[in-house]
Amino acid sequence: MKEFGAAIVRMHEIGTGKREIGRLLGIDESTRNATTKVNSTRKLKKALKKAWKEINLETLIKTVDEFPKRLEACIAANGGYFE
Repeated sequence: MKEFGAAIVRMHEIGTGKREIGRLLGIDESTRNATTKVNSTRKLKKALKKAWKEINLETLIKTVDEFPKRLEACIAANGGYFE
């Protein structure tokens, strides 16, 4: 998952919301709601590192396993909304 760090920062820089980034990564709603407001790339990186350390192994495995399916859905939707 470490290789996705730059992509996550880039999504934030182009205006992708934290909820959408979290949804794409399979982070559940309660975790997303616990995040703090960030207004700079530096703060985002710090918050992401903190959140990364808090992800349990079961969630990480599920996220990695689901990522190709989510990526394919995103591509099929031309980057738009998808379930």
